[in-house]
Amino acid sequence: MRALTWQGKHDVRVDTVPDPEIVNPRDAIIEVTSTAICGSDLHLYDGVIPGVMAGDILGHEFMGRVVETGPKSTLKKDQRVVVPFTISCGSCFHCKKTQYSACDNSNPADKQDLTEKQFGHAVGGLFGYSHLTGGYPGGQAEYVRVPFSDVGPIVIPEGFDDDDVLFLSDILPTGWMAAENADIEEGDTVAVWGCGPVGLFAVQSALKMGAAQVIAIDHYPNRLNLARQMGAKVIDYTQTHVLEALMEMSGGHGPDAVIDAVGMESHGFAPDTMMDNVKQAVGVGADGGHVLREAIMACRKGGRVSVPGVYGGFLDKFPLGAMMEKGLQIRTGQTHVQRYTKELLHCIAEGEIDTRFMISHRLPLEQAAKGYHNFRFDQNDWTKVVLKPGMQATAA
Repeated sequence: MRALTWQGKHDVRVDTVPDPEIVNPRDAIIEVTSTAICGSDLHLYDGVIPGVMAGDILGHEFMGRVVETGPKSTLKKDQRVVVPFTISCGSCFHCKKTQYSACDNSNPADKQDLTEKQFGHAVGGLFGYSHLTGGYPGGQAEYVRVPFSDVGPIVIPEGFDDDDVLFLSDILPTGWMAAENADIEEGDTVAVWGCGPVGLFAVQSALKMGAAQVIAIDHYPNRLNLARQMGAKVIDYTQTHVLEALMEMSGGHGPDAVIDAVGMESHGFAPDTMMDNVKQAVGVGADGGHVLREAIMACRKGGRVSVPGVYGGFLDKFPLGAMMEKGLQIRTGQTHVQRYTKELLHCIAEGEIDTRFMISHRLPLEQAAKGYHNFRFDQNDWTKVVLKPGMQATAA
């Protein structure tokens, strides 16, 4: 089959690789019909996530058609399914608490030493996202093996196009959980850093949960315009002093809740940002923490900090004093996708949540390298790229 493989920093290629096979009784094989490039994939593309190896198949946002099942899979051939990016067994301590991304059984034993050294515990498995999270082949391919297929995939009824439901795999529930983790109350002011796909879905979710005012912070005009169209107020951080503006817009208190939807490669105009960038460039494993620092400093006393943005290493100059003295609550984590898919599918069916607006480009799988390059270096216009393995390739 054809699949997108990681070969090094800013080097991804569509290669011919072996077809996946059923390994365990609960496996299923999915023929991929749509797969998206996630902002988290760019951390791999930029070479700042450890544990990625040449030849690894990328991609964790995908859906498709069931073509083969193991004897203990509950899926049936020809069903259309969306597959959560989190791989979860459904029966361990954490899965029983619906903490699906913390599954104890989905990260293979031979990968756990690497993960424990980085994170202190073996975290749950993820598709196409480094050997820290299991080293599973991803979904930017013609076919993919889905472990624990009786737990993760959600069967899609007739009447939905792929574009309606693809983002149930990751970014829609991630934006939703980001807002949920912010404990939004009626009348709250919520600030969201980053108007990429997760940030925009966090804006949409926060408004649906009752926030009176959502303030979106970015610098790409198109992304800020999308946030504005959703009902958010916006701040261009290249034109405005963010902390001063947030204090003014929140009546002098600061936002009730803040959401860091940027993560480890944040940018800004501060000395700490320059040092973060230098450390990442020389490979010392430090995350870029400008947004998280700024969000903590902005949040009102007694407020809530939600962090859906991906961090993979260590953070310098963390404002621990501000967090403690202001009594802030911080909630983070990979998304417990399976907790939210049924509810969000219902919201899509009822027209309460829009997903199609996010897609800016659709490309054949063979042009995935072009999609990655443009999504990374032209983020104003390339807001979300969907790859279609069945689409006929055209001249790049």
